[in-house]
Amino acid sequence: MFVIELVYTAPLAAIDAHMAAHVKFLKKYYAAGQFLVSGRKIPRDGGIILAVGDSRQQIEDIVSEDPFHQHGLAEFRIIEFRASQYADDLQALTVKDATNASRPPRAPRRR
Repeated sequence: MFVIELVYTAPLAAIDAHMAAHVKFLKKYYAAGQFLVSGRKIPRDGGIILAVGDSRQQIEDIVSEDPFHQHGLAEFRIIEFRASQYADDLQALTVKDATNASRPPRAPRRR
């Protein structure tokens, strides 16, 4: 399993100009079953992709297809690890996190 960390090296305007192509790249590897989770870092200075692959070289080859890589918009760090534990319902946790990330925190209710 691999963590791919992107660190933007270009202004956000340049990142946004290539975002549609980057999302197309992501969808390709989600469909192939190699990307499991991805998203922006907070603050927005890059992103994270959790991926599976047969080798580090395979992941490096995949990363080389990312428009952010091809246009020199981000630096990429690939971390390989062996997953030894995981949450029973990882999908529910990631969906909950994604839902909460798109909403501002709620103010406490007054009684």
